[in-house]
Amino acid sequence: MNTFPTELGVLTCLSLFAASLWIPYIVGVTRQPDVADGPDDFHRPPDMTRLPAWVHRAHRAHLNMLEQFVPFAVLVLLVDRVDGFSTLTYWTAIAFFWLRVAHALGMISGIARMPLRPILFNLGWLCCLIMGYAVFAARLA
Repeated sequence: MNTFPTELGVLTCLSLFAASLWIPYIVGVTRQPDVADGPDDFHRPPDMTRLPAWVHRAHRAHLNMLEQFVPFAVLVLLVDRVDGFSTLTYWTAIAFFWLRVAHALGMISGIARMPLRPILFNLGWLCCLIMGYAVFAARLA
């Protein structure tokens, strides 16, 4: 029987989260009809300075998610390829997921201010480094 590693399950959930994190931004933009510069504002993003702060933060939360999701996803797939899943990668994947959720919610809501937001982001980066270590550790074993 094939088992589905937790790390790949977490990666699936992260993919769905990353694919959905644009929604708060679009909701915020569409709720501000006075921001449009013309009859069809589709060709150019609206001026962020004319939007509520939470809409700008939602945009940045989505970009921040993609900045860390892509490297993390590649590293998880590499760990899978070299058969390197371990207790370390299990807990790292779970931690990364919840750090990204906390970062996005904290950023959009404005609750995660200095220094919490950069701490959450840097902990996500640390998770990427740990997954990178797991790739090399599995290759050297």
